[in-house]
Amino acid sequence: MARQTRVTNSIRALRFARGEMTQAELADRVGVTRQTVIAIEKGRYSPTLEMAFQISRALGAPLEEVFQYPDDPGPTGAADHA
Repeated sequence: MARQTRVTNSIRALRFARGEMTQAELADRVGVTRQTVIAIEKGRYSPTLEMAFQISRALGAPLEEVFQYPDDPGPTGAADHA
C-alpha cells in the first residue's frame, strides 16, 4: 500500500475555479495521464519539481497556491539547525 505524501495540493479546487477544467484536460496540458493527475490530487503521488511547475502554469496559479508542505519539522526537529 502506498504511503500518503506530506505534500498537499489545491489542484481540484483550482481546476473548478478555472472554468471546471477536467482531470483529462489538465493531464493533456502537462503531458501526463489522467491517472497521474488523480494520484497527485489524492496525495498518493508527489510530482517532480518540473511537473509541479507545469501544473501551476496550466492552472494559472503560483506554485505555493497549488502545492503546500507543512511547516512541522517532524519528530527529528530538523528545523532547529538554522
